[in-house]
Amino acid sequence: MRPPETNELLLIRHAPAAHGGRLCGRSDVPALLPSDPELIPLRGWLSSCSSVVSSPAKRCLQTAGALFPERSVVTDDRLWEQDFGDHDGVRFSELPDLGVLDRETLAAQCPPGGESFSAMVARVTPALVVLAGRVRAGGPVAVVAHAGTARAALGLALELPSAGLGFEIAPLSVTRLRCHEGGLSIIATNWTGPGA
Repeated sequence: MRPPETNELLLIRHAPAAHGGRLCGRSDVPALLPSDPELIPLRGWLSSCSSVVSSPAKRCLQTAGALFPERSVVTDDRLWEQDFGDHDGVRFSELPDLGVLDRETLAAQCPPGGESFSAMVARVTPALVVLAGRVRAGGPVAVVAHAGTARAALGLALELPSAGLGFEIAPLSVTRLRCHEGGLSIIATNWTGPGA
């Protein structure tokens, strides 16, 4: 399998979170990392990345450490997951049912004391634009973050932020985006490494 191309921005969702069945946007829970041998193919494929950036969340830093064990990892606060406010830490089974909402309405929905998906996109987008510029200057660049971060990037590529909500992002999967002067294009979502 060829390594990532130099014009790729690679958004890696953290390994499964030890959330105990509760919503964890800003809750700083650890990652449930797979065994080292399971990580070797993906780690090898990612080894050509010119730099590694991570959300400050523990689950992201642990994942970055496992995938890039001998690399320096820079953190960026803008890459945090959506702030679910009063819903953070609530059991999935006890979260309020919002009913059927179109994507634009869902993107604007703000949990009490938190931020909407649209607000998160506005926070994350400047960081993604800087990272895309870094890729064009000499990538590939790896970003270890959250499902929401990957969805924001996909919405940016599609030039419709709410469209990112149409994607499911699996833990420890890679969203591969090509960076060009005109913006971003989508190579793959939920990519899990060589041989996948």
